[in-house]
Amino acid sequence: MWGLDMIGPIEPKVSNGHRFILVAIDYFTKWVEATSYANVTKSVVTKFIKRDIICRYGLPACIIIDNGTNLNNKMMTELCKQIKIKHHNSTPYRPKMNEATSMRMSTGASPYSLVYDTEVVLPVEVEIPSLRVLAEAELDESKWV
Repeated sequence: MWGLDMIGPIEPKVSNGHRFILVAIDYFTKWVEATSYANVTKSVVTKFIKRDIICRYGLPACIIIDNGTNLNNKMMTELCKQIKIKHHNSTPYRPKMNEATSMRMSTGASPYSLVYDTEVVLPVEVEIPSLRVLAEAELDESKWV
């Protein structure tokens, strides 16, 4: 289940002229996909869903959006109908009703590990001996240093 929202207009414009950020959040993993745009149109939203959600993570079971016309439109409804995604609108004027803000149990895992099924290893950890890298590589400390 993904939530979709738009942030903006952001003032002043950034150097490339973009004033809006389109944000998608996977409610289970808390993974965020975000892209900036000069304008958020109906076609931009559907392309974002196809390219940044479906092509990367597969078909979501459900997409929850607010009632903004650029997010909640005929193109969006047709896309969801065509590929059999449930399309829900969050309750207007009640942001607390949105799934992402409700209280729930934590998964106890990082968003990265839930999305990619592995823990991230930062470049600095490869250069500097750390217990986690030693354990993952099954090396003893004398071979590492």
